[in-house]
Amino acid sequence: MSTEFPREIGRTARRVLALNGFTRYEQLTKVSAKELLKIHGVGPKAVRILGVELATRGMNFANY
Repeated sequence: MSTEFPREIGRTARRVLALNGFTRYEQLTKVSAKELLKIHGVGPKAVRILGVELATRGMNFANY
């Protein structure tokens, strides 16, 4: 599955995010960082990198 997420988050993280329906940055704005961390295979490093990538695009994770 293809995603627009950077390789730096890791192959496993990209794969499990795609399997959970996340392939684009705008989709991450509907979920909190805490919720992403509950997905097996997505760790703090991936969430940190994705947070920076979102910020550079003027977006952020959802705040629940």
